[in-house]
Amino acid sequence: HNRPRRPVPEPELPPTADQPDNLGSLEANLESRRVKLGRIHERGIDPYPARFERNCTATEAITRFVAAETANRLGSADPVVLAGRITSMRVMGRAAFLDLRDASGTVQAMLRQNVLGDDYSLLPDLDIGDFLGVSGNMMRTRTGQPTVEATTITILAKGMRPLPEKWHGLRDVETRYRQRYLDLIANPEIADTFVQRSRVISGIRRFLDDRGFVEVDTPILVPIPAGAHARPFITHHNALDMQLYLRIATELYLKRLIVGGLDKVYEIGRVFRNEGIDQDHNPEFTLLESYEAYADYNNVMEMVESLVSTLAIDLHGSPRVPYGEGFIDFTPPWQRLSLPEEIHRRCGVDIDQYPDAESLIGKAAEMGLDPAPREARGRLIDKMLSVYVEPHLVQPSFLIDYPEDMSPLAKGRPDKPGYVERFEAFAAGMEIANAYTELNDPGVQRARFAEQEHLRAAYGDDEADRTDEDFLTALEYGMPPTGGLGIGIDRLVMLLTGQATIRDVLLFPQMRALSSDADDDHDSR
Repeated sequence: HNRPRRPVPEPELPPTADQPDNLGSLEANLESRRVKLGRIHERGIDPYPARFERNCTATEAITRFVAAETANRLGSADPVVLAGRITSMRVMGRAAFLDLRDASGTVQAMLRQNVLGDDYSLLPDLDIGDFLGVSGNMMRTRTGQPTVEATTITILAKGMRPLPEKWHGLRDVETRYRQRYLDLIANPEIADTFVQRSRVISGIRRFLDDRGFVEVDTPILVPIPAGAHARPFITHHNALDMQLYLRIATELYLKRLIVGGLDKVYEIGRVFRNEGIDQDHNPEFTLLESYEAYADYNNVMEMVESLVSTLAIDLHGSPRVPYGEGFIDFTPPWQRLSLPEEIHRRCGVDIDQYPDAESLIGKAAEMGLDPAPREARGRLIDKMLSVYVEPHLVQPSFLIDYPEDMSPLAKGRPDKPGYVERFEAFAAGMEIANAYTELNDPGVQRARFAEQEHLRAAYGDDEADRTDEDFLTALEYGMPPTGGLGIGIDRLVMLLTGQATIRDVLLFPQMRALSSDADDDHDSR
């Protein structure tokens, strides 16, 4: 896709107590932590205990304290037992204040020598980044801050490396993705995106389960990578001595289940496509596919509108979702647009006037689309769609009337030869869903597969679909009219959480390998 990339801002990172200015100071810091670890061991303390039982989180401790304070019940309040990473430390002789952060938030702990006794002497061996457990009663400091007055402390994990800060740590955006754990430590607000992602996936399951769909699992290692236009990843099964592929879609296995009598099925899982990486593409991504017997693509359109608007309301309380400098309104119904009409409106090309690849290649060359000397007609139309139409589909839209050249698994339109009953859903200029009335005539499906194999041989189209004989055999047993759907979960989460790039909704996106020199330089930071 040739859309311009949105700029990705680099987050600010908080300062910490241990900051290496160069390789020498880093080594000194590491050595200091090793010495402190040794002293902790010498005291007979395990700095990495197997368990610690909390009775509340940081946020719960503050919430309960404020509630008890408001009800004038502080005297009967139970002591809190909580834990977290030390993110700030202020030592004032016989007292110290530490900020402890867990997944819920941050709470201040006050350590006094006269309360902790000998345990207070552990303080010099603590560093920013260590995990500490504390127990004690909640109180307010003279500045009014809710604080745990610690009566016991427990070292839970000694950090052996200093945390980064903006001048010395995560100096570029890519490093945030390579070491996501540091990104989450330095920018805890990032975790909110992944909590919302989890809510989206749970919401999808709840929506489909309520409609009577059955969630299933299909193979990831497959003998034939079919069901989509994509290059597969190849692997080898040693015990069976056979070449296998990572799946590029779940479609053909799910439709086998429709043949077998499961009328409503879906799967949420990883698929793998050996393609480039950009702001809305990652080689492995999470895909929802669903199939419903006795439905067509019009029924699926209505289901997609309802599903996405429901998810938006669950996350934001409204179908209007903030995105960029504006809003995307997922309120049904979404606009329906004809693909050939939109291409004609945006770039003046009537694709029906170019019925074969040879004629369309010339036109694409005139338009500066840089077509290959032999390129399939469907791929050329897809280029025009990507360049001229998609960037204008900001509000949720269904694009319908797809040519048969682009849709080998979709059922033809009886009222419009050469076109199929298919739609793609778009928002914010990117595709989020693909669906069609499924082709269930085994003879026509075999002919469509043969045409795809011809494209592979004659045009060198290594993304053309592949013939799956077992799937054709299944179709010959009879598959009822069926509506099928695919939704890219990652892109949907981007839209619902306002993220500009797919890497911001993947905890561990695929990255280019670092050279050994780059590794050494990265370690030095």
